[in-house]
Amino acid sequence: MAAYFPAQASDIEAARQAALDAYAIVDSGPERAFDDIVRLAVMLCGVSAASISLIDRDRVWFKAQVGVDQSQVSRDLSLCNHAIDQPGRTLVIDDLDLDPIPAAKRRRLGGRPPRFYAGVPLLSPDGHPLGTLSVADVEPRHLTSAQVEGLELLARQTQHLLELRRLMLEQGQQLSAREAAARHAEQARAELQRRHEELLRSATRDPLTGLLNRAAMEEMLAETLTRDPSERTPYTLLLLDIDHFKLVNDVHGHLAGDQALRAVADAVTESIRKSDIAVRFGGEEILVYLPGSALDGAAEVAYRIRERVAHAPLPFAVTVSIGIAAGDPRRDLPEQTFDRADQALYRAKAGGRDRVAVDDTPRFISIDPD
Repeated sequence: MAAYFPAQASDIEAARQAALDAYAIVDSGPERAFDDIVRLAVMLCGVSAASISLIDRDRVWFKAQVGVDQSQVSRDLSLCNHAIDQPGRTLVIDDLDLDPIPAAKRRRLGGRPPRFYAGVPLLSPDGHPLGTLSVADVEPRHLTSAQVEGLELLARQTQHLLELRRLMLEQGQQLSAREAAARHAEQARAELQRRHEELLRSATRDPLTGLLNRAAMEEMLAETLTRDPSERTPYTLLLLDIDHFKLVNDVHGHLAGDQALRAVADAVTESIRKSDIAVRFGGEEILVYLPGSALDGAAEVAYRIRERVAHAPLPFAVTVSIGIAAGDPRRDLPEQTFDRADQALYRAKAGGRDRVAVDDTPRFISIDPD
């Protein structure tokens, strides 16, 4: 059934639909840039579903989706149609059972209706609501203010992607020469890719150290575990902790503590291979994954890190303790290898800090700094 609009609203709706039509995006094929936006929204908000929804004449069509069963739903009383009633406001409903909207029963997440919904309106440059970037879950949720802000940032990036698409269409229509059209399209694609890469970097990198963050590590670990065990290679883990980091903050101040963290992260980055992965795991802890590396090779890496930290251009002395453990994917869970590296780190700290301890279950090797 077509959506009904009062006479006084018909002109506004016609202008809104014309704005959406200018993008020529409804019923288009999948695009990785939009797919990545909804994946990042799921990671950011810790939910099971997300979608980029575009509100067409009588339907809500999903340009990209994760965890949503349908490819489109009726517009009449839909959640996203409800969200654009106030285009400048993010709609967050922690529990749809307590704040019911009939449209909630239309959407399905793994065969179940949603209990939680948050939607940010997507606007054209002149303020027409085109649809929403939304997240949902089958259980009640409460987003932190940082998560809401992050969702709104992703919505703005989605609007940039839409605008790039519209500009590409306009350029294609205006260019008469095939060569000129191809050149402008390539420029637009390069800009789209640049924005996409910047977005991925901001979502997966720790802003202080530039290392991968914990969410990115967990996603890579999940992808690794889906591989056939025969394709997984042995590896080692380094777990590094800045010695007396609280004292650095207390004596020199938090800005100096941030400086120390960056210096240690730089020492790690300069000491590992391109195939190795460094993650800011906690406040002053850094986890390094060394695929295809044995304990002796990992120990050499740990020495290089420790030496570079000792000579870091800081106005105060900083040392690190490092625990090392080897993992075999054929018999070890990642958590077990991490626990052994953590135990080795504890031994290094208990042995006086500023040293490396290598787990060699059931024995370990403690290596003094001298």
